[in-house]
Amino acid sequence: MGYKALCFGFSCILFAYCLYSPIPENIEEPWKVRYVDTLIKVVSRMATLFENIGLMKYEKIFSTATAFYITQAVSDENITVIDTDFSNIPVRLYLPKKKLERKRPAVIYIHGGVFVAGSCKMKAHDNLNRLTSNKLGAVVVGIDYRLAPQHPFPAALEDCVSVIKFFLQDSVLAKYKVDPSRICIMGDSSGGTLAATVTQLLRNDPKFKNRIKAQALIYPGLQMIDTFLPSHREYEHGPILSRDMMLKLASLYVTNDSSLIQALLRNEHMPEGSRHLFKFVNWSDFLPEKYKKNHVYIEPVLGKLNASYPALVDSRLFPLLVNDSQLQNLPLTYILTCEHDLLRDDSFIYITRLRNVGVQVVHDHMEGGIHGVLSFTTGSVVLHLGFKIRNRYIRWLEENL
Repeated sequence: MGYKALCFGFSCILFAYCLYSPIPENIEEPWKVRYVDTLIKVVSRMATLFENIGLMKYEKIFSTATAFYITQAVSDENITVIDTDFSNIPVRLYLPKKKLERKRPAVIYIHGGVFVAGSCKMKAHDNLNRLTSNKLGAVVVGIDYRLAPQHPFPAALEDCVSVIKFFLQDSVLAKYKVDPSRICIMGDSSGGTLAATVTQLLRNDPKFKNRIKAQALIYPGLQMIDTFLPSHREYEHGPILSRDMMLKLASLYVTNDSSLIQALLRNEHMPEGSRHLFKFVNWSDFLPEKYKKNHVYIEPVLGKLNASYPALVDSRLFPLLVNDSQLQNLPLTYILTCEHDLLRDDSFIYITRLRNVGVQVVHDHMEGGIHGVLSFTTGSVVLHLGFKIRNRYIRWLEENL
């Protein structure tokens, strides 16, 4: 009984501390955001405690929590929803029932979750894909790729590439009555990382380069070469996504070695001989002046990490590491960023680099926006900003796909 009381008291103190943590003034529905942010911080601290006492791995509490939001494949009067496999990888298909005289567009959806959690079958993602399919009369494919740490890099990427190449076959497109010239790859957060990489790979593959009309990236993470970008410093503690939590979880896609986490936190993780990559992510060259503020660019420190992780210099992990000649081939691109998001500057760098090589980019920037709000369009806490972002994204698809 005393142990339970102690835990309850500790939880109350922690909750009160987090609840009164400051958040930016221009955020919509501040008390809802504060409540969600507090819950995530409490869960993160509980996960750290559980891992330290050997009860549960840090990432397990997040994957367990997201599993509660998995939905069944339920069709309605407008959409047939099917769970099946493409290339032995689970996918969820959304097929419009309304007959059209012409072939349909298609959207391939890659979910977020920092590579360790989530599913395209979660309720908020299911609602998004169902709405996309209904509004556009489009076939939507949600990919349930393998998750880290059980399946480290490049497992998730390989799954996404396999599914999309399977779907892009002439026979499969014909089966679902998809127009091969009207296909978009979309991802949010770490799903945006995967979507950006897959699009780069396919657009530089002669067999598939003409099959991808557009990509849509919603607050994506695009690099971990430099973990001291201005947005990383300003939003180190969130809201929603903190630097510590993001680096802990994302590092598991590379390795279980905790020394990498500590090196990432100090920005001392890059190996000797990788300085030539810094030019691709040097924020002082690419960020709008408004977001540079008084920050001073300092290069990541090389050679401090004893272990060697080739993934850290692999452009398949970090889409910002490809050279300009590879970027030139990319299709029409939609990128949505949020002001109060520690991943914000990744997108600003990418947008500048894409525009510099002539790629057509539509940039939707949400002042007062926060990371991950597409996940808060359903459930006990609903954020108006999530609907706003969802509607902007679908409107862009309607106008461009």
